[in-house]
Amino acid sequence: MLRPDFGDVTSEYLALRSGEGYVTDHSEIVWVSGEDAVAFLDGQVSQDVAGMTAGTTARSFLLEPRGKLVALLWLLRGNGRVGMVTGSGRGAGVIEHLERFRFRVDVEFVLDERRVIEVWGSDLADVIGRTGSDQGMDWIDPDGMTVALLGGVPLSRLLLAGIDDERLEGLGVMPAGRVAADAIRIEAGEPIMGVDVDEATIPQESGLVVESVSFTKGCYVGQELVARIDSRGRVNRRLVGVTMSGNVVPPAGSEVVAGDAVVGTLSTVGESLAMGAPAALAMVRREIEAGDEVAVRWESGSVEARVLALPLDDFSGISHSSYTDNRH
Repeated sequence: MLRPDFGDVTSEYLALRSGEGYVTDHSEIVWVSGEDAVAFLDGQVSQDVAGMTAGTTARSFLLEPRGKLVALLWLLRGNGRVGMVTGSGRGAGVIEHLERFRFRVDVEFVLDERRVIEVWGSDLADVIGRTGSDQGMDWIDPDGMTVALLGGVPLSRLLLAGIDDERLEGLGVMPAGRVAADAIRIEAGEPIMGVDVDEATIPQESGLVVESVSFTKGCYVGQELVARIDSRGRVNRRLVGVTMSGNVVPPAGSEVVAGDAVVGTLSTVGESLAMGAPAALAMVRREIEAGDEVAVRWESGSVEARVLALPLDDFSGISHSSYTDNRH
């Protein structure tokens, strides 16, 4: 489990924004191999796996037949196999789900036992160069290392497996804890399965459909609901950002209240340097719009707040150097 911090949350936060910080225990990899691997996955996930070029990455959803989330994924397309990057502790569940659909196909699932590290930041090209990895198109280099750029918007992440903390810190990258990572995720609008979204969530509620779904590929499990909502429907709730008006950090699970009605719940809560205020991710009802003033309420208190569209920040305004310069 990711520890809360390493003694200096502000430095950890700034390092994660700039590509100089890393987190552990955030992800794990399931490898899918065999002659039918690509065709099988194309029938299971929302991304166009066959249309991806070897050596590229893309977001995807794994859905149950009714269209609800099973897992948030990143796909690593290789020549001989495909990696599925999922949340820490969720790989076994992904395999169990896929096994239900494996009939008369040459497909094998393996949960990677290597520790996965993620470097976060807006510019990671220099870190990639410093790793010295030469892995080709199948995601494993001769030293047994995997390096994959997960190019999300606005925050990119560099996934590393087969490298230890000491080597990474020798490359000038520092460890960061959960407090800093949560603040970055809130700003970027990056949900975690089981925290900000869950098995009751419809893909369109997550805000990740544009990057995760191909509407031109063939059929896949759960496609009907996703396509129907895209063409003529709307969801009853969606993931948004919430910023507090006072210097009060509410607990996760606090209610979002508009008038006399409870319209949502905070999931991840943190302190955002970019926003200059405590902030949170929250799933709210569809009638709540970006810019709306709301209240956040919990058992022992409340605070006025504002709802904002995600992402909260474009990650261009605060870096470690600019923050240090502004302090002097």
